[in-house]
Amino acid sequence: MPACYGCCVACKPRYKVLVDNIFPVNPQDGLVKNNMEKLTFYALSSPEKLDRIGDYLAKRLSHDVHRHKIPFVFIAMEALDQLLVACHAQTLNLFVESFLRMVQKLLECDEPDLQCMATSSFVKFSNIEEDTPSYHRRYDFFVSKFSSMCHSNLDNEDDRTRIRVAGLRGLQGVVRKTVSDDLQVNIWEHMDKIVPSLLYNIQSHSREVESPGGEEHPSVVAETCVRDLICRASFGNINSILQPALNHLDNHGLWVPNEFAVKCFKMVMYSVQAQFGYLVVQILMSHLDDHSHSEAKVKASIVDVLGETVLIAAGGSIGPSVLEVFNTLLRHLKNSVNSMTINEQSLNEEKRFQESIINTIGEFANHLPDYQKIEILMFVMGKVPMPSDDDNLSDSSDVLLQTMLLKTLLKVATKYKTVVYSNAFPPAFLEPLLRIATVNDSGIRLIVQKILHTLLDRHDNSVEIQHVRIPKDIAQLDLTVELPPRQDIMFLKKHGMQIYWHLYENMQMFNNKSENFEALYCTLALLSIECGGEEILVDLIRLALGIQQVVQNKTDLPLTHKCAVHSVVAAYLNLISQLTAIPAFCQHCTKVIQSREIEAGYLLPDQAFNRTNTIKSYPSSSDSIKEHLLFNKNSIAEALKNAGFDTTKLDTPFAARPSGIGIDMVDRAYSANDIHSISLEVDSVHSSPGLGGRRISIISRKFSVDLRHPEEEITFESMKKILAQSDEKLKQEEEERRLYILDTFRNAPFEEIMARSEAKNKLDDILSAIAQESDNSAEKTPLMTKYEDNSNEPSFEMQFPDLFVY
Repeated sequence: MPACYGCCVACKPRYKVLVDNIFPVNPQDGLVKNNMEKLTFYALSSPEKLDRIGDYLAKRLSHDVHRHKIPFVFIAMEALDQLLVACHAQTLNLFVESFLRMVQKLLECDEPDLQCMATSSFVKFSNIEEDTPSYHRRYDFFVSKFSSMCHSNLDNEDDRTRIRVAGLRGLQGVVRKTVSDDLQVNIWEHMDKIVPSLLYNIQSHSREVESPGGEEHPSVVAETCVRDLICRASFGNINSILQPALNHLDNHGLWVPNEFAVKCFKMVMYSVQAQFGYLVVQILMSHLDDHSHSEAKVKASIVDVLGETVLIAAGGSIGPSVLEVFNTLLRHLKNSVNSMTINEQSLNEEKRFQESIINTIGEFANHLPDYQKIEILMFVMGKVPMPSDDDNLSDSSDVLLQTMLLKTLLKVATKYKTVVYSNAFPPAFLEPLLRIATVNDSGIRLIVQKILHTLLDRHDNSVEIQHVRIPKDIAQLDLTVELPPRQDIMFLKKHGMQIYWHLYENMQMFNNKSENFEALYCTLALLSIECGGEEILVDLIRLALGIQQVVQNKTDLPLTHKCAVHSVVAAYLNLISQLTAIPAFCQHCTKVIQSREIEAGYLLPDQAFNRTNTIKSYPSSSDSIKEHLLFNKNSIAEALKNAGFDTTKLDTPFAARPSGIGIDMVDRAYSANDIHSISLEVDSVHSSPGLGGRRISIISRKFSVDLRHPEEEITFESMKKILAQSDEKLKQEEEERRLYILDTFRNAPFEEIMARSEAKNKLDDILSAIAQESDNSAEKTPLMTKYEDNSNEPSFEMQFPDLFVY
């Protein structure tokens, strides 16, 4: 009897018979369902046979593929899919190996139908959670094959779309299958293939929502895959996704225009976990650093993308990297200013880049809390190059950098809502801002005034007073005037003189333009409207009269400037008179304005700020203005006094600041409080204590002002200046300083000195504490004893009775 080789039905293993029975005689009839149920039951009953079933199915499928029996291939894959879904035994791993070989075999075919079917089976497999992990399974082929399918360029549009969608879904399946299993292949190492494939389909196809089957469009599927991929990424894997994306944008020149780049990073930011948002910002900033030598338009586009990203990240946990973002942007702003060339095209691109940085900083600041906005203002202010003390001149690069940084400050300031001035104007911000307010460049001075407008205006009044005009009724301006808070009154008592000095000096600048005068008027008006207490109004009226007087006496100022300043003073005093509603004050202002309308229309805003003026619009002679055309200090003082105002300050003219003495020196010289003496000591820097000095002490009960040598800022520039100066120049400066101090105490009103004493001098406190401690101590230290023994400095004091005490 001949041997049997298993070719007959009787000798075949049962699993082979069951597999053969699922295939019909006519492939058009499809899978035999009854026999498929028998095969599934057998696989569940004998799981050890599952790997053999899979291997046999794979052989039959390979045989059918080679003979192009495509219908039988579909039947085999359908059977495999059902077995995968039904079986979850521990031996499923061996069956999966056969399954993956069959999927790979189909993907290697050129038939679009077979590739799509194989991908569909793989996606179903990726959704199955296996009971046991696989240590040896690899998906490198599938990543490469699905990625290539995403770039399909078949001539037939329908087939091309089907293949691309299949490739996208296959990549999504690979990620889903491997991302949560650490024992399998590290899928994040393949992001350089996966991410560009996804972005390519988003870029190449637009979303066709209205077309049939729009949800199956490659761009829609690719966006879904990107969001799913980012949602599954952990903290350490974000960079693995973003770096290939950035490389894709670089390699294909997709930064300019940047609509696609913005779209991509919006998808990233809305998909990434909230606490990872700042990491995306850091990666983008690092990429901006990598492009530091690229074209300005590319950098501008990256900054725009960074701006959109920052706006989304600001709502999450981005606090620790706030200053880092601003520091990076400001560094690129400075580099851009320094690298600007004469080439008109590159110049425009650099300006576009700078505007992008400023807008990004402003929008980012808009999403920060108010206290951080103030910190950003001080941070940016610290980057502004300060003018030198000797000539107040800067080179063009410094002026341009100052302009850009001040525009940045203005952008941030527009996002801040002022509540009290003490919070909006911390000394670390106010002092350098006012210092740069007197530079020679008129454009910089204009930006500084706009910054002041933004922070001073709490009721949107600047819109109505941004132009110099004299309305007959203040109600036409529709201003919002409220009682100023006490904190603001105290703030202006303490720092108001600094602001007044700079407004006073700005009015006298030779290169002022109409916009500068209008900005100065707006600042004065806002101070009156927002903080118009009695004492503050008197100070501002004194300032306005001082500006009128100095312009009247300044012979070297152009006539057009004089007319503009007189117009500003007229409009401002008219505004204050109507704000106070004092009849005599209003009558006096109206009388002067009417006289000017008849005799000197060029001293009113309608003519002085008319951009079409010619030389004939002004008088031929530059003689001094007649007395009745000027605002009279005595008339205004009498009107205010009858209304209950304290007009003592108006008796003293507003004096100009001597050259060579910074306003901060003046304020520090006057700063002291709650000490019981005023001491004035004038010594030469070359004299020894007690030899050439003179000291005046005035006993008081409420305040103390100590005017010794004003403190100077110790910087490299100041030391360089001291080394370069001759002794004669130092002596001349010391003499000017001495004369100024003496003149201040001889002519300045007592109230002004008292107002300057609001800020307490820490040095006086320390010295007073030491002196008090030494007086109360029973036993003095050897150093103090030695000092007292060797000190022969005479002290002259004038005792005043109580009637002389304020």
